[in-house]
Amino acid sequence: MTEMFASILFPPGLVLLLGGLLLPVVEGKLRSALVLVLPLLTLTLVWTIPEGNHIHFGFMEYTLQPVNSTAEGRLFATIFSIMAFVGGLYALKTASLTELTSAFVYAGSAIAVTFSGDLITLFIFWEIMALSSTMVLWANSKNNPKAYAASIRYLLVHLLGGVILMAGIVAYIYETGSTTFTAMQTDSVATWLILAGFLINAGAPPLSAWIADAYPEASPSGMVFLSAFTTKTAVFALLVGFPGADILIWIGLYMVFYGIIYALLENDMRRILAYSIVNQVGFMVTAIGIGTELALNGAAAHAFAHIIYKALLLMSAGSVLLMTAKRKCTDLGGLFQSMPVTAVNGIIGALAISAFPFTSGFVTKSLETSAAAYEGMVIVWFMLLAASAGVFLHAGIKFPWFVFFQKDSEEGLSKAERTPDPHHKNMHWAMWFFSFLCIGIGVYPQALYSILPYPIDYQPYTIDHLVTQFQLLLFSGFAFFALLPMMKRTLTISLDFDWFYRRFFKVLGDEFTIKTKTVFGVVMDKVSIKIQRFIEKLYKHHGPQGVLARTWPSGNMVLWVAIILACSLLLYYL
Repeated sequence: MTEMFASILFPPGLVLLLGGLLLPVVEGKLRSALVLVLPLLTLTLVWTIPEGNHIHFGFMEYTLQPVNSTAEGRLFATIFSIMAFVGGLYALKTASLTELTSAFVYAGSAIAVTFSGDLITLFIFWEIMALSSTMVLWANSKNNPKAYAASIRYLLVHLLGGVILMAGIVAYIYETGSTTFTAMQTDSVATWLILAGFLINAGAPPLSAWIADAYPEASPSGMVFLSAFTTKTAVFALLVGFPGADILIWIGLYMVFYGIIYALLENDMRRILAYSIVNQVGFMVTAIGIGTELALNGAAAHAFAHIIYKALLLMSAGSVLLMTAKRKCTDLGGLFQSMPVTAVNGIIGALAISAFPFTSGFVTKSLETSAAAYEGMVIVWFMLLAASAGVFLHAGIKFPWFVFFQKDSEEGLSKAERTPDPHHKNMHWAMWFFSFLCIGIGVYPQALYSILPYPIDYQPYTIDHLVTQFQLLLFSGFAFFALLPMMKRTLTISLDFDWFYRRFFKVLGDEFTIKTKTVFGVVMDKVSIKIQRFIEKLYKHHGPQGVLARTWPSGNMVLWVAIILACSLLLYYL
């Protein structure tokens, strides 16, 4: 069977992409079977294609390489396939057909990017990813009126990123004559444009706000899909294209603290987790900027683990939203007794994102902080360590505490509103599966370490590392409960950079429209006066009483003909 699959050199991403397009054609159990089988088939294909570049074909003057199997690509394609399977399982009974179809096209295009050996193929699937993810958002517009507007803003940001990326790719091919997707140096306008295009999808400044603006408006299952692919595909692209780019260290650190600050200020549980995505991707971007093999392994491992525990947290939050129809922390609380399965899985995800020992977050994030320490980057190491405490505050404690444990306030849930865990067992199975992976990877990290891009000899469970991490978590927890009155959120709005293109630029546009209308009106008045005067003069000369409209006698015409002939003869004989 393995040999049969190995002989099929077919882009693995197309299995999900084309299979997703088949979902509207089939119904009932066959559709459910496809939702679960397609990701597993893709995963099998990912691991049976040997490393190397297997398919080449010409496109105009260039060579496209849609099946380029690398260690980095295989790692990301593996977790993308697993995510498609678990996300499909979670969404099986609740997601709309439009969402499921779009989500599978989305996942397939993300996997296709990881197998792209050239920039043209990468760009094609990059844009398919943008369009299909927009459809995942748009699919929830019937249930959430805000989803449509959010999907339009989301699409505009990604179209901007796509235009910048395309300009960079065209310029890069013109400069180098090569389409191969490999490590690049930031020494030309072309590579800077490519880097900017990747960073927009990663949620880098100044456009980080698109994640918290768009993702929470998706359906409970839609946000699970959205959290996994776009930003992590960007991490893959940065990992392959710009390892060791120093600027990424500082961009990543900005993202780390940006996500923490806004998550701490936020009242909406889904927006808290959305800002947390920016924070976590910031760790990965920083590690890519460090650029050593340990750091790059750390970024890849962290991306793998992050997809799992972030999806687990969002599944937990999605179940709460599905059962209570509430998102704000001020409206929630005391749900542990009525939703124990959701709460337990949410706590496991919270511990994993906080890098609690014996979870996946601990054995992956430690690679990044250790890489900074080994390179003597004391400031970077200290900031990453401090940020780890911030992660525990906003995602490790704040989310589960305010949703599942805090006592109901007057504005909170009444006993009548505390509904039990969802009756869809598929949602429980999906959460338990990812909880198992969070703990399994934490207990036995070598399984993940063995598939990382570079050989690794690293022991996360050392005495000093365990003591440091427990101290960090202990003091963070103490700070949270000591400052609990300050941590309680109110019904406020946190302004972000998106205010400029959502409000400020709109005001400028409206003002510009008013001014231009005024100027246009004045100009048109003057033009109409000029036209009226021209018509009056035209009428004066060509009208019934005009000079040029009079009837001329035939004798005058004969006279003029005679004069012209006389002049011609005179000129001819002179």
